[in-house]
Amino acid sequence: MIHVIATIDLNPGTRDAFLTEFRKIVAPVRAEAGCLDYGPTIDAETGIAAQGSVRPDVVTVVERWESLEHLQAHLVAPHMVEYRPKVKDFVKSVKLQILKPV
Repeated sequence: MIHVIATIDLNPGTRDAFLTEFRKIVAPVRAEAGCLDYGPTIDAETGIAAQGSVRPDVVTVVERWESLEHLQAHLVAPHMVEYRPKVKDFVKSVKLQILKPV
């Protein structure tokens, strides 16, 4: 199993529009072979100093996959290929952190 943290840095003020499009792919992604968990999150205001400031223009996608091969198949799945052009004007950058349990 692998964990994926995808940090999506958005253009200012576009988070709601981005999430509208993103939510359309959640069900198809969760139906993919090897997907154990997949969903968008935003920073919570907690007052915990170690957290740092809330980032209003960031969406973090938390994912779990059975294997790296399943993640690789996800990246080229037809619904993902269709989705990317729909959000390209909202997205400044995407960073993936792929982790394995120990």
